[in-house]
Amino acid sequence: MTPSRREVLLTGLGGIAGAATGALGLRSARAADPFGVGFVYVGPISNAGWTYQHNLGRLAVEKAFGNRVKTNYVESVPEGADAERVIRQLSATNGLIFTTSFGYMEPTLKVARQFPNIRYEHCTGYKMAKNVGIYNARFYEGRYIAGVVSGAMSKTGVLGHVAPFPIPEVAQGINALILGARSVNPKIKIKLVWTSSWFDPGKEKEAADALIGQGCDVLSNHTDSTAVVQAAEEKGVWCTGYDSDMSQFAPKMCLTSVTEDWSDYYVKRVQAAMDGSWTPDNVWGGFKSGMIKMTPYNKAVPEHAVNDAEAKIAAIAQGSFSPFQGPINDQFGAQKVASGAKLTDDQILSMNWLAEGVEGKLG
Repeated sequence: MTPSRREVLLTGLGGIAGAATGALGLRSARAADPFGVGFVYVGPISNAGWTYQHNLGRLAVEKAFGNRVKTNYVESVPEGADAERVIRQLSATNGLIFTTSFGYMEPTLKVARQFPNIRYEHCTGYKMAKNVGIYNARFYEGRYIAGVVSGAMSKTGVLGHVAPFPIPEVAQGINALILGARSVNPKIKIKLVWTSSWFDPGKEKEAADALIGQGCDVLSNHTDSTAVVQAAEEKGVWCTGYDSDMSQFAPKMCLTSVTEDWSDYYVKRVQAAMDGSWTPDNVWGGFKSGMIKMTPYNKAVPEHAVNDAEAKIAAIAQGSFSPFQGPINDQFGAQKVASGAKLTDDQILSMNWLAEGVEGKLG
């Protein structure tokens, strides 16, 4: 389990904080009431980033179902005991609950055992149960494209990446980024700085400044705030955004952003829960499903790089190309993927190594 986040902020719950006990069958017993859908967020909603994108999905649910659905959310929930408490509280008045961070996996499973009639969906996890499904986006697909663009724009041949925790999801992104960049410039490198936090603007800015000081001329991040792109804008260094469209925070220097769109997924799963067809599922969407999208490219990106990026997006969506297609060596020179082969989903999901060209340790 990853380290704690900010203090829990109980928001939009209509007094649910004191209602941890109560009728498990409240919704079914009062058929006239709207169907309750709960969301647990790891950071503040803010105006961009990971939690912001999930909240857009929640708002899409409200728009799609109107007064037939009532959504509730809690933001800035630490991953640990606080998460378990919040999920349990939400379970008292909601029929479906989405928990949206990796460290919520065990708390979600524990609470789900206590509320077998409530449906739960955990984002970025890998454990399921009779009433717990999992869902995720193929972030690495977008990272590869960000790498293609970054490789085309770098003059120093050194990219900088601000990373939170050494988990497979983060390793996937780092490796896809360097592989995309090396498809353009085989000698390019990536330097890493770890923050040990999903959301800490101060640490993220310090990390970005340190990378710029080391000669990195294109920055990226897997953290949740806008600090890295803002630092790049201030210093006149190129950057690629993550989670949301970051161009509003770095209008001159943001090359493109890797974004997630959870709206269609949330609407479909809420509908299934309401009509009785919901079953636990394992969903991993990317370019093909529209769960991963790239924002418009900066005008400074040359046409040939845009064409290259768009061709790769089409090939990934069609299944004719994989970002993790061999030959691929790790940072110590050992072959991880042979020429002509590609990693399976299981291998990608358990990734615990860094690719050739990455400077830094995984953990």
